[in-house]
Amino acid sequence: MALALALTVVDSFTDRPFTGNPAAVAVVDAFPPDARMQQVAAEMNLAETAFVAPRSDGHHDLRWFTPSVEVDLCGHATLAAAHVLGAPASFHTRSGVLTCALGASGQIEMDFPATPSAEAEPPPDLSIGGIKWFGRGRFDVLIELADAERIRSFEPDLAELAALGGRAVVITAPGDEPGIDCESRVFGPNVGIPEDPATGSAHCTLAVHWGDRLGKTELIGHQASARGGTIHMRRQGDRVVLGGQAVTVSTVEMVA
Repeated sequence: MALALALTVVDSFTDRPFTGNPAAVAVVDAFPPDARMQQVAAEMNLAETAFVAPRSDGHHDLRWFTPSVEVDLCGHATLAAAHVLGAPASFHTRSGVLTCALGASGQIEMDFPATPSAEAEPPPDLSIGGIKWFGRGRFDVLIELADAERIRSFEPDLAELAALGGRAVVITAPGDEPGIDCESRVFGPNVGIPEDPATGSAHCTLAVHWGDRLGKTELIGHQASARGGTIHMRRQGDRVVLGGQAVTVSTVEMVA
């Protein structure tokens, strides 16, 4: 029988339970075998399960798993891990060192790499209408549509989106509500996530995309999923500081 594993489920990029993006966080003395971590993530069946292990320097190692694969960068599960540990925290990850601190407004602020997209030609047979801009970045495909209502009403063809490649497809448009600079939705069929509720790492791309268009270094994005989520962005050179709140909703003990 495997050793018991305790996990904390946290809703990220929200101040209310059952909204934002849920992530499971397991704080362990040392990482279990990769296959075991992937099994746990599949069993939890959340967009991401984060595993956190302490280092001798006072920092932590951090890895993220979707139900089907390990990923290189995840914002909401990093926020959840910092929430569980208590900010400040520094995580060593596949994407370098990510530092988290408590901001003046009470949000947790995370220092992430910016991931700009380069404009590209969309596939000629792509059925999505009203595309204003199409690009590809380090992780994701980015598609800008004409207005926020198109984002909210978008009905994805997941097979078509998967064929575009990349970790996920991010659709976005200018915000149409007070204080919101951009609306977005994120679909990740290639990593086992049909739609992600609130995606921090996608805003490392959106901060650059909309920052350039709006001439702003500080922006607020809203993710128009069914659960919804709000992500604060602040550009700092080749980095993006992501800010958000988080709420613990449950604890789980895995005994098998």
